[in-house]
Amino acid sequence: MMISAIVRTALVSLRRDRGALALSFILPVTFFSIFAVIFGGQRSGMPKISVLVVDEDHSKISERLTEGLKHEGSLVINTRPVPAKGVEQPEYTAATAEAAVKEGKAPVAIVIPHGFGENPISFGPANGDRPTITLLEDSSDMIAPQVVSGLLQKIAMTSMPDVMAEQGSKYFDQFAGGLTREQRDSLNDGIRFLRERHESGADASDSGNGGIVAVTSRAVLGGSKHDMVSFYAAAIGVMFLLFTASGAAGALLDEAESGTLDRVLSSRITMTTLMLGKLVYNAFLAFLQLVVMFLWGWAVFKLDFWSHIPGFVVMGVFTAFAVASFGLLLASICKTRAQLGALSTLVILVMSSIGGSMFPRYFMSETMQKAGLFTINAWAIDGFTKIFWRNEPISHLWPQVAVLTAIGVFLFAIARRVARRWEYA
Repeated sequence: MMISAIVRTALVSLRRDRGALALSFILPVTFFSIFAVIFGGQRSGMPKISVLVVDEDHSKISERLTEGLKHEGSLVINTRPVPAKGVEQPEYTAATAEAAVKEGKAPVAIVIPHGFGENPISFGPANGDRPTITLLEDSSDMIAPQVVSGLLQKIAMTSMPDVMAEQGSKYFDQFAGGLTREQRDSLNDGIRFLRERHESGADASDSGNGGIVAVTSRAVLGGSKHDMVSFYAAAIGVMFLLFTASGAAGALLDEAESGTLDRVLSSRITMTTLMLGKLVYNAFLAFLQLVVMFLWGWAVFKLDFWSHIPGFVVMGVFTAFAVASFGLLLASICKTRAQLGALSTLVILVMSSIGGSMFPRYFMSETMQKAGLFTINAWAIDGFTKIFWRNEPISHLWPQVAVLTAIGVFLFAIARRVARRWEYA
């Protein structure tokens, strides 16, 4: 009986503590749903990979390979930039494709070299005479280059079965001593059949071994563990900034509960002035936290910090402003510290999971990536990535700065309106 009484008392306490109740049941279900949406629907929901293709060979074989890439359902192939003001742009070159990858327009570019059509497939070891396709990679996306490299081998077999057979016969002649006249006639008939079948649009078999096309990869952006540190510093830093700002803004609730807020408002200080002061303090605290985190990354993990100071300051200030406003909004909505703790934990972890703080957004479906744009995390991480990863100038930060400013102003305006309840209490 004593045990059942203790259990009933604990259940009643849990029911009254809405914060603990939310953390116990709502948070796990919410996170399960988010991860189920992100990873459970990968087969049908994963976004297509944007790939730039540069054809330096302009042979029938390279054109067939490009067409095969275009028909691959998981890829979006672009051979030229998007038309500007209705004017068609020239085809990508190796230089312009590399620049586009550095700007983040695509995670990978394929460069088909001169001479590829003369010797597209080789079953022997690679040598200096063998034309090699180059993959230009953005190392911030660790998945796309691997997927494209594998699909390239598959597409080479499915789009050029006759070429593969013809090249195979040449290697057989070279290493096995040649074919008899009857064998060669039979082989030529088979090659002719494959060529006619391809031209008629019939599908080739998907089976075969990898590595028949020589491919080399080159990271044009990032590629070292020091570069990755900047991404993680921004991603994790923004998430903890949100927790810091919500906790610091909770001082409003402490002051309201203790009666300090009433005494402050009875003086010459208005609610607007008080909240602006809280906003400045919370933003300063958030910015200082970012400075400490990036300095730690520089001191311990060799992060290239000092050469990116101007961009860091710009992104740090506007990110701190947005998270400070977010914290004030949560504190204004909640009535107790317990409510603030539960609500902030729930909202911040959800924002961080879909905004890119827990894992890169390119893992997610297009729908989830768009949903992430409604979070502070996504815009802040994109801005820091431009500075530390892509080495872009400060002028390129205007989309992130504009959105973070709009978020900060909008959230502060709502927080100020909600805070009127303290003025009339």
